[in-house]
Amino acid sequence: MPNPTPAPLILVRNANVFAPEPLGLRQLLIGAGRILWMGSADAAAPTGLDVEAIDLQGRRLIPGLIDGHVHITGGGGESGFSSRVPALPLSRYSRGGVTTVVGVLGTDDLARSTRELVAGVMGLREEGLSAWCHCGGYHLPPATLTGSVRGDIAFIDCIIGVGEVALSDHRSSQPTLDELLKLAAEAHVAGLMTGKAGIVHLHLGDGVRGLELVRRALDISELPARVFNPTHVNRRRALFEEAIELARRGSTIDITAFPVEDGEDAWSAADALQRYLDSGAPAERVTVSSDAGGCLACFDGEGRLCGMDIGAPAALSAALAELLQRGLALERLLPAFTSNVARLLRLPRKGRIEVGADADLVALDAQHRVADVMARGAWHVRHGQPVRAGSFENLTAVYATPLDSQPEQ
Repeated sequence: MPNPTPAPLILVRNANVFAPEPLGLRQLLIGAGRILWMGSADAAAPTGLDVEAIDLQGRRLIPGLIDGHVHITGGGGESGFSSRVPALPLSRYSRGGVTTVVGVLGTDDLARSTRELVAGVMGLREEGLSAWCHCGGYHLPPATLTGSVRGDIAFIDCIIGVGEVALSDHRSSQPTLDELLKLAAEAHVAGLMTGKAGIVHLHLGDGVRGLELVRRALDISELPARVFNPTHVNRRRALFEEAIELARRGSTIDITAFPVEDGEDAWSAADALQRYLDSGAPAERVTVSSDAGGCLACFDGEGRLCGMDIGAPAALSAALAELLQRGLALERLLPAFTSNVARLLRLPRKGRIEVGADADLVALDAQHRVADVMARGAWHVRHGQPVRAGSFENLTAVYATPLDSQPEQ
């Protein structure tokens, strides 16, 4: 349950701030979940206040990572009900530096529902993260709460778009161009009505059609390119080249931080982001997400599941660390994990370190690892260890106790 006790004011000293642009050493005053004041390292901090002072000793401070593609209720289900992935606990997000998530339904949008997804969003909010979601899932017609995509976005506070709608995948409902256009129009108009993102978040499979349907939609309709937001675009190298060209037309493309084997016809998240930034395509049109909680499945030629892994939120910070180890500048990389996501999703208080923004902050250690995490003004991780757990994360011992040793009722 939410803690009704107000958090104390926190003064963060000697933070090497990347907002995401580099600002140098700064002090930040945090209160009521927001950044209230920011000044230089030698500026006189506000006086007469009861504050908790934290000295970061020059460590880099970045905005909390925004994960725009998370199966917060669990994914999977491709090989029977026993293959449904359970929901991830709170600390799996915070330990990876993720302070904001956007939930989606995937292959299983039948046994799992938009209602369940909204409940998952509200649960994460109660535990201290920021969370939103999309209605729908892989298939059309989309799973909704109100009976329409436009109604869900307009009337359900936490629903900001529709997705992940599957294209070029044997698990999709094989949508037609007209169906995609009607869906995108519903999302776009709802976004105009509400100021929400109003996007169609598109799962791209490894089919040879790639992004053909999206290109045709842009060619023949008046819909703005920003409405179409394809993800998993690094799963095939040819698909990634298609995606770069789509970004040049105005869509924001999303790279997935999934594991890639040597010799595989795919790009890792680190490779894909570096290639994108070197391509000259608009730097603000690329994001990186984790597919956390989702089933990272592979299939044989007959469509049978032959292996699976599970996406992890920490894949985001791991990709960022890998790129930093290669020598790329932090300020060049950060927008894809922070401000670009916030801009696409129309979350004005997210993705930046500035006065008035939500106090979602991550401190990195010298090895580029997540050291400290603050979400909505409260510490979740300190010195690499979680200090706040989800509602059921401390019950492991209860479940591990043999039944015959339980006390009699």
